[in-house]
Formats: sequence, C-alpha cells, structure tokens
Amino acid sequence: MVIIMGIEMIGKQIASMRKEKGVRQEDVAAYVGVSVQAVSKWENGGVPDTELLPKIADFFSVSIDSLFGRNFTDYSDLQTALCKKIIDTPSEQKFKTAFNYLWDMERALFGQIPDDGSIEDYENSLGKEEQRYSTIMSDNGFTRMGIANRLQYFLLVPENQNISAALLDDVDYTDFFKDFSDKTVFDACVFLYKRKNEKLFTKNLFIKQLKMDEDQAAQIISVLEKYSLIRKNLIELDDESQAVYCFNPTPSFVALLIFANEMIRKPQNFCYYSGGRHKPYLNETSFSS
Repeated sequence: MVIIMGIEMIGKQIASMRKEKGVRQEDVAAYVGVSVQAVSKWENGGVPDTELLPKIADFFSVSIDSLFGRNFTDYSDLQTALCKKIIDTPSEQKFKTAFNYLWDMERALFGQIPDDGSIEDYENSLGKEEQRYSTIMSDNGFTRMGIANRLQYFLLVPENQNISAALLDDVDYTDFFKDFSDKTVFDACVFLYKRKNEKLFTKNLFIKQLKMDEDQAAQIISVLEKYSLIRKNLIELDDESQAVYCFNPTPSFVALLIFANEMIRKPQNFCYYSGGRHKPYLNETSFSS
C-alpha cells in the first residue's frame, strides 16, 4: 500500500486503499452513508468530516491513523483485522484472499518482508503449466506450498513432540495403502469424486461405468464403507429392499493425491527453500515397542 502523509492528502489515501481493495466509490459511499459525489470529492483533494473517519477506517479494515498516512506497527488487534478483512471479502474471492495471506506468511517465515506484490502477480509471471514450490523446514515446524497456475495448496505443521503418536499409534497404514493400491478401488474413488456427490447410486453403477463384475463391485462397496466414504440406505422398490448408497467425499483424499503427486513428480523448482531442520520428522520413541 502506498502511504501518503498529511491530512490534506487523506482523500488520496482513501483512493489508494479503495483501488487496492478493488471496490467502487459507490461501495464506499453506501457503507459510510454519504453520496458518491462526496467520495469523489475526497479523492480529488477534499477531506471527510471527522465523525466519518471511524466508518471509513472500518470499511478498509485499517486504523484511523492509517487514513492519515501514519504507518506504525501495531499487532494488538491483528487477528481481528485479518478475520474482518476475509469476512468482508466477496464469497467468490475469499479463498484467493486467504491464499494471498498464506503466501505472505510463507515469505515471513523465510525471513523476507513481503513487498513484491500478491501471489497472483507472481503466478502471472509464470507459464500456464509451470509449477513452483516453497518449503520451510526448521526445528520449529515445516511448511509446504504449491504455487502455480496448475495446483495451489498450503500446509503448515508446527513442531509437536507427540506427532509420531498422533500419526502412528494404532493406525494400520499398510492395510490402508493395500486397499487403495487396488486399481479398481482407486478408479472407483476417482470416479465418485468426479461425480455430483448428492446423487444416489447402487453397485450397478460401478458394474456399468467401470466395466466390472458383481463381485468386484461388492468388494469396492465394502472398502468404501470401511473408510466411511459411502453410506448405505435401504429402500423399498418393487416390493423388495434394495441398497442404495450416498457418497460422503472428504477433502483428505484430494490432499492425499496432492502429496502423493508431489512425491512421484519430485519437485525441483522452488521460489523459497529453507532446509535448516536437524530434528527427525518422527520421534524415535514411537518405534520402541
């Protein structure tokens, strides 16, 4: 944000913040309770009435001092301001706005003050199919970020001395990976994730669409029920009780594919990379038994 000093320039400060937020003069006017002409007058050298300053500051989620160009660091209400900023963002832009802040946090963890634009600016400089990554690996935790037009994601894991217990105790990963390494199970899962999840189905859907026999379809149903990906309902049809299924998608499956994809493709292009971690990622004590 460009900071313009002096009360006589407060209107230009409002114009600068309005353009940064991507809103119209009409939006500012409606929120503050003035005419569009009043906002236009401010932006062309006028000064708002003093009693309007709190509402103007609220609209832009800044302090009144910021309207006067006083740029000082105050972290006392940072979380509230950040939450309010995202809440006030239009629904279709909320995730993009949040991802922008995550990009800033990633750079801050790297030790760099974000001053070179938004993540959209960075991505616009990339080719359509280019992929970039960022990772911070320290003894205090680690991050992993996908930055690209192809795939975006962000993972932050603070250091936790009990992470091994949380991940490994009483969990049979080999059974899980065995289930999903079966191509018919995996293909059925992908098929369902591409389908509208509110549509009910029977096992005949797998038989017809995935070209399998009844036994294979029954086995897939059993696996998907095991992981609560589908739920069975019994309905009366033609004087018979028939099983129909409802799909219960979880984003965890997509996240699993994201990181499996990353391990397979072995990312090479990093915009930020910090490998200063010395601790093992999993605690050795978890293997003592």
